[in-house]
Amino acid sequence: MSLDLLGLRPHHGRDWDDPAAFWTARSAAVSAVSGPVAAIDLDALRFNAMDLVVRSAGVPIRVASKSIRVREVLDATLAIGGYRGILAFTLPEALWLAREHDDIVLGYPSVDRAALEQLVGDDDLAHRITLMVDDPAQLDAVDAVAAPASRARIRVAIDADASWRAPVLGHIGVRRSPVHEPAEVVRLARSIVARPGFELVGLMMYEAQIAGQPDHTGSGDGVIRWMQHQSRDELVARRGAIVAGLREITHLEFVNGGGTGSLEYTAADPAVTETTAGSGLLAGHLFDGYRAFMPAPAAAFALEVVRKPLEDIAVVLGGGWIASGPPVASRQPRPVWPTGLKTLAREGAGEVQTPLQGESARRLRVGDRVWFRHAKSGELSERVDRYQLTLGESLVGEAATYRGEGKSFL
Repeated sequence: MSLDLLGLRPHHGRDWDDPAAFWTARSAAVSAVSGPVAAIDLDALRFNAMDLVVRSAGVPIRVASKSIRVREVLDATLAIGGYRGILAFTLPEALWLAREHDDIVLGYPSVDRAALEQLVGDDDLAHRITLMVDDPAQLDAVDAVAAPASRARIRVAIDADASWRAPVLGHIGVRRSPVHEPAEVVRLARSIVARPGFELVGLMMYEAQIAGQPDHTGSGDGVIRWMQHQSRDELVARRGAIVAGLREITHLEFVNGGGTGSLEYTAADPAVTETTAGSGLLAGHLFDGYRAFMPAPAAAFALEVVRKPLEDIAVVLGGGWIASGPPVASRQPRPVWPTGLKTLAREGAGEVQTPLQGESARRLRVGDRVWFRHAKSGELSERVDRYQLTLGESLVGEAATYRGEGKSFL
């Protein structure tokens, strides 16, 4: 099917506000599908897509493909007003998507020689794809594939470090770019502009300490909110100075920032021309822990009970579909229906089997299904070849993941 979120006829509105009705309906919709099943509820997906647009307050959203990895969902999202362009995660993926999309920014540097050879040898691809750089060595990798005079002119954007260097706490955020201060970014920009064969067109600054850090989970929330407030103030001033310096050197087509967890704050920064979001569409359970928004559980997966070692323990086949990040409980998939189930402390979510304990396990029998929500978003698409598309109790279609289309980019 061709997925049209805008033309979709709503089912019953926010069914997910009634978990019993919501998960029972999803179970009914996929009851005829054999084995483990991943599903996307279209009402929930549309709600999330529109909520992100509202939160971005008129600033266009670039869709982060790594958090989705389903072309049909990417295309349907980009058809909604308020979305523009793709943030890809590898160059081979960007080359593949560029067959149908003409505004793709690579979110991470690439030194993939074969992919670079394809890019530099095709003027159309070079026009559609923007590489991400933070070090002249990444430009050297391009030149090593083909000299500037013998290839297409390559579009590049600078990834500047958006982490907060706190006076006492030190580095707060992820380790990405080596350029942090405005003078460092401007110096890199001058070196790019001076090199033949490259065109500097954009800037990206991803504030992971704000966008990727829940602030409504219980203990420690006050510290998190204080950190995020301090980091936002520092970042607005520093990003503004960076952009001002770059605009004296070159014309910037875009200044990208943010993520699902920080759209409101990033969109309010006058230096930013576009935000990025992806995880908020399929909505893993990590995004339940924010004060500013509450996404609907659009994507989920159901695993089958295969044995009962004890009356209050049900074992499902599979389950170890872990998200990126530190190996802690929050990165594991979470059993959500029936309620009251939890993984065992010494086993967690297993690659082949996952024991679940709780009062609800007493009622589960071999062959029953348990619904899980994954932690972030992209990891689920790497485990299944397709999503079942549901609307209430109806199964209305399916959509292939990258894996289902025979693609494995990382």
